[in-house]
Amino acid sequence: MAENNNPYLPELVTITNIIEETPNIKSFQVVFKDPERMKSFKFEPGQVGQLSVFGVGESTFVINSPPTRMDYLQFSVMKAGEVTAALHDLYPGDQMGLRAPLGNWFPYNEMKGKNILFIGGGIGLAPLRTLILYMLDNRADYKDITIIYGSRTPPDLCYKEDLKEWESRGDVNLILTVDAEFPGWDKRVGFVPTVLNEVAPSPENTIAITCGPPIMIKFVLQNLAKLNFSEENIVTTLEARMKCGIGICGRCNLGSKYICKDGPVFNLAQLKDLPGAL
Repeated sequence: MAENNNPYLPELVTITNIIEETPNIKSFQVVFKDPERMKSFKFEPGQVGQLSVFGVGESTFVINSPPTRMDYLQFSVMKAGEVTAALHDLYPGDQMGLRAPLGNWFPYNEMKGKNILFIGGGIGLAPLRTLILYMLDNRADYKDITIIYGSRTPPDLCYKEDLKEWESRGDVNLILTVDAEFPGWDKRVGFVPTVLNEVAPSPENTIAITCGPPIMIKFVLQNLAKLNFSEENIVTTLEARMKCGIGICGRCNLGSKYICKDGPVFNLAQLKDLPGAL
């Protein structure tokens, strides 16, 4: 967090680039206004930040660039409400507020030496992207990397440049799918949970990490159980309407936990102890 005594005070960041990922999702690359703060800023894969548009409000987004690539911080924003609409109206050179890093992170050190299975849907690839890029930058620490990613249609796939790169690599098994037949699409067709069943990855020495729409996650978790993945080896991230970001306001609490402070990353065994989490 910022080196001040007010945890609600955002730091100023400047937009350096905007990528139109899909018709309603933009990725914002930002740097701190203070260059020294950019050099000193630290975060872990999976942590989030509160982006604010002055006079409008703030909202929570995962930092989806990895800490191994610190030229900028990237946040992807789906246009879905007042704050996100205001963000979509910004341009390179504009400034906004940022409170970060917040929350916990993927236990990537505990994943070393294991096969990694990523399962994502739509904008749910955002938090996975951080960890994927981190692992690719530390490739020798991890064994087989498989990515199953899907969206409603091909234009709805995020991070198309990343997908091209991952598809061309010999050390990543990328499996893309869309929900229904689409003109020019020559890859898989089918919902992500169904494709997971078809691929049928082995649970042996494998960690499964999933993020996407709640209905996708529900069936992915069921199918991972059928494939005999243990609850401790299934990791996901929770979405919630976070507000304060530091476990004070109680807006995102589940039982004794706060998504903003104790999450958003949990394994399935932990989620089963939280009322209403699944």
